[in-house]
Amino acid sequence: MPEQQQYLPTQEVPVERPGDPGEAVEKETGRFYCALHERPTRVFAPGVTSERERLINLLGNKWVSGTVLRYYFFDRDTDGQSVLLSDGTTQWHTWVGNEAQRAVVQRGFEAWKNVGIGINFQEVNDREEAEIRIGFMRGDGAWSWLGREILEHGPNQRTMNFGWDLTRPGELDTAIHEIGHTLGFPHEHQNPKAGIEWDEEAVYAALAQPPNNWPRERTFWNIIRKLSPSEVEGTTWDPDSVMHYPFGRGLIKKPETYAGGLQPAGGLSAKDKAWVKSLYPLVKETEEKLKPSQSVLLNISAGGQRHFTVTPEETRYYQFQTFGTSDTVMVLFEDDNGQLRYRTGDDDSGQDINAFFRIKLIKGRRYVLRIRLYYSDRPGETAVMMW
Repeated sequence: MPEQQQYLPTQEVPVERPGDPGEAVEKETGRFYCALHERPTRVFAPGVTSERERLINLLGNKWVSGTVLRYYFFDRDTDGQSVLLSDGTTQWHTWVGNEAQRAVVQRGFEAWKNVGIGINFQEVNDREEAEIRIGFMRGDGAWSWLGREILEHGPNQRTMNFGWDLTRPGELDTAIHEIGHTLGFPHEHQNPKAGIEWDEEAVYAALAQPPNNWPRERTFWNIIRKLSPSEVEGTTWDPDSVMHYPFGRGLIKKPETYAGGLQPAGGLSAKDKAWVKSLYPLVKETEEKLKPSQSVLLNISAGGQRHFTVTPEETRYYQFQTFGTSDTVMVLFEDDNGQLRYRTGDDDSGQDINAFFRIKLIKGRRYVLRIRLYYSDRPGETAVMMW
């Protein structure tokens, strides 16, 4: 959960309307921006080659295709937190959004799903079942943890927030944008291939004003900072991407075309759709079976996946492990009346070990094992076995 937020004297604190949870009176003097949480840069062990590091950075926070991500909207009176006001008092802010706000986010999930990707989304009423947990805390901005980072947070914590009215024109893109972060996509305006030269002091000054009131550190992390080239491998700069902020006049020096401002076209761009389909291709479910004590070569290249079904003949604990000098993520799902539910997984990327887990399986039930390869310095030799 983000730390308790202290409002600046220049920022108007939202005031709840009685009987209308999640709605607020707002004073808007500029555009709102999404703010990703700052995370430490991953440091790899000595001996990890630049190519191996590049592929891990590209794929490390992404999901395996075939995953169903379940989302939940906080709905209890106790869902929320106290915030510290500028006069030293505290005020309760709910995480609960009304039906109209939730409907916009639901449309955002549909927008990604309708592209035709190997990730599905399902709304659930139990926070314990959800990977994505969504709040509508006013004054806390719009944000999401990036990709599989959401798994690091417990059932009573938000993984995504919307801090302003999503029913205004154009705000569907805010929902699509935050869901894009959950899929593992960073901010497009930080793409090093953009060649953007900022008027940095003008950017810092603009974001320090309402309605964002950002400190310099947050502006640097979300705008000025350039991404590592490996994080955007295989892409070209897309100023129309839904992951790109709009910018007003006087913030961009170069390309000079955008000195007067930059406004993405709106919605998912053609490049957004092509990129998400390349990272999350549709999965053709396989009946390829993985049986105890039988090693199976994966025979896939970097970014590729293999899928296996597992139907235990006895109830007991089983071990699953990959073999070979490779980096993989291995995930096990259980078939629950046609719905695949996550059971466990392991990611061995950047380490001198192989993916491994031990789990109790039930006789006669159907499980699906999915493996994605980040990197292998000996293609064709990576294998998987259960015993």
